[in-house]
Amino acid sequence: MKTATFKIEGMHCEGCAETIKTLLERESGVRMAEVSFKEGAARILYDPNTITEDALARLVERPGYRVLEQH
Repeated sequence: MKTATFKIEGMHCEGCAETIKTLLERESGVRMAEVSFKEGAARILYDPNTITEDALARLVERPGYRVLEQH
């Protein structure tokens, strides 16, 4: 398991954070996702043999949010 941390732009409320969390946690290979509207960030525990960090970033960006930084 690996952890990815993303700085995210475009969240306007806790509902946005919940949307991103749901999208991530539905994806195969994602064990857990914590998304904070207040911090503008997401922390994702995932299996790198199943999904890549870039694929996770694309999931976050699909509904219109923007990943500013990946760690």
